[in-house]
Amino acid sequence: MNDLNSLEQSVRDNLERYFADLGDSEPANMLAMVVSCVERPVLQVALERANGNQSKAAEMLGITRSTLRKKLQSHGLQP
Repeated sequence: MNDLNSLEQSVRDNLERYFADLGDSEPANMLAMVVSCVERPVLQVALERANGNQSKAAEMLGITRSTLRKKLQSHGLQP
């Protein structure tokens, strides 16, 4: 599927931009930052596609509803 490749390329491009913006500074907690930045819109889109139904969104994401609720809360997305 080309979408996965384009998503992967988009992440790579943005990481290159991130490093360019950093200049000589060293990155810290980069993985946590990327996961957080990607996870939030994934959660939002899943909820939108599920018309706000958390059980359906959780199923789409391949996680339990409980895990979804925890992730929503951690990103300040709790409805």
